[in-house]
Amino acid sequence: MADSTLTREEIFVKIADLLVEMFELDRGAITMESRLITDLDLDSIDAIDMVVKLQEITGKRVPEESLRKVRTIGDVVDLVQAQLAE
Repeated sequence: MADSTLTREEIFVKIADLLVEMFELDRGAITMESRLITDLDLDSIDAIDMVVKLQEITGKRVPEESLRKVRTIGDVVDLVQAQLAE
């Protein structure tokens, strides 16, 4: 996915697919507004697993301070988009 020309929608689709694959979530339940903990029931271990996968995908380390701000799938999309733009 290390392609800075991806749109927000394309990034969202890739992240949603990743969440379905990694955590067996219902694809229909994943929206930009979905909250990682409250709506998708991900815990801190799941979040770490997801970050490791995102780092593999983007080829860049995700700064810890950026991770603390992530609450929704939209936040994850914005983070990946920023990583790809660097």
